[in-house]
Amino acid sequence: MALPSYATPTQRTYYYAYLFFCFLVFFFLIAPLVAIIPISFSKSPFMLFTEGMLAWPPDPEAWSLRWYRYMVGICEDKVLTTPCGNKWMRGTVNSFFVGSISTLLATALGTLAALGLSRPHMPFKGLIMSILISPMIVPLIITAAGMFFFYAKINLVYTFTGIILAHVALSTPFVVITVTATLVGFDTNMTKASQSLGARPMRTFFKVIMPLILPGVISGALFAFITSFDEVVIVMFMASLDQLTIPKQMWAGIRQEISPVILCMATCLVALSIFLLTTVELLRRRSDKMRGITTR
Repeated sequence: MALPSYATPTQRTYYYAYLFFCFLVFFFLIAPLVAIIPISFSKSPFMLFTEGMLAWPPDPEAWSLRWYRYMVGICEDKVLTTPCGNKWMRGTVNSFFVGSISTLLATALGTLAALGLSRPHMPFKGLIMSILISPMIVPLIITAAGMFFFYAKINLVYTFTGIILAHVALSTPFVVITVTATLVGFDTNMTKASQSLGARPMRTFFKVIMPLILPGVISGALFAFITSFDEVVIVMFMASLDQLTIPKQMWAGIRQEISPVILCMATCLVALSIFLLTTVELLRRRSDKMRGITTR
């Protein structure tokens, strides 16, 4: 919002000081994420800006895709001691597999829970909602330890099934909250009208309710996916040595040998996060437009 023409010098000073403070906060939050991107294209085996990268004009010899080739398992440089193999690609496949299955299950369970909680005569609504979102409140290390001992009793530790179920429990609250927020402006008279015309409950759900809450469901699914995809604490408890995911491989790489390959994967994750957040914002605007809410 621009300053009005009648603003006093004091008001203008406060206004520009506020903008400068917002810029500092934005820089403090974004600068660490932006800094890793150019370093991932460095030729140096160390995670730092080389003289050639800082020179003007930039030295083309200082930039390289060698670490991205290492990430996908193309090992051309025999001089470097950095381990090269298919661990990063195997972790990527496992992360997408676990994240996709967890997202499907969490979206289905979270949507059904949100529909039930949205009913006006739902008993113990506050208590049920508190239990559903408890994985977001309880410290993750406590949740992971509890899941480990629970799944150990039923022989699901060190299995992908156990990891997926643990991620479902962790991701479902995001779907519940997102879909519940979408259902706030839902007109229940449309459901009653559909039932009065003879439509069955399943047909009413897929033809009337689902199209209206679809943006919220997709937004919740994206949040569930990124939660499962980036999770590392539960994986450290539940996964075996061979069950690699991207966060687990990054953690192992930091502990054993710091390599720019970690920055390459981090750059890819930043790009993925930007894409998912952009999609969520577009879906939010579409949902507001469908409900007749205009934003300036």
